[in-house]
Amino acid sequence: MSRALKLLAIFFAFVAIYTLSRHATGTTTTTITTTTTINQTTSSTTTTVGGTTCHGTDFHGVFNEGQGAAGTIYASITLTKLTPGTCTIKGWPILTLQDRTGAVLPSNTIDLPSSSSPIQFPGAKANAAPSLLTLTSGSATTFALAYSDVPVGNETTCGSATSIAVEISKQGSSVSITPAYPQQPCNHGSVWVSPFY
Repeated sequence: MSRALKLLAIFFAFVAIYTLSRHATGTTTTTITTTTTINQTTSSTTTTVGGTTCHGTDFHGVFNEGQGAAGTIYASITLTKLTPGTCTIKGWPILTLQDRTGAVLPSNTIDLPSSSSPIQFPGAKANAAPSLLTLTSGSATTFALAYSDVPVGNETTCGSATSIAVEISKQGSSVSITPAYPQQPCNHGSVWVSPFY
């Protein structure tokens, strides 16, 4: 292969890398390594392709009242994207419970599924491992939650959460959800949550 063709191939590789790097934003990244062999000469190029992580302020949330069985309350929260463009979600929500005065209640969010899962959510999607979701304006994602409303040990009362702040990623912005009725998770505010689906 002539030197001119080699230089042309290298030029196009740099143009591709430059173009992709200018469009890569956000905190979710994928690394692609391309290996090219020309006349026994091997070169590798690493390109980073990004996706924007969703933020709580992108969404409006609705608390879906659930059902209860043997002291365990099941419900879900649906988040609908209001902002333009696309963003990605993968993993579990981060919850902060607040009472009617806005005070933060003690809480312990437990991600499911896990190998020692004490419960199963009613819907199959809620019991699956997390998957990468890409959301556009008007699309929605849901996660399931469950808690026990039976006091444990020396607990005499359980917190009364009138508002639930949902974060999509650690130290990200949150969306505030107001259930129709106060939620009262016992065992120091323990709430089991599914991944977003």
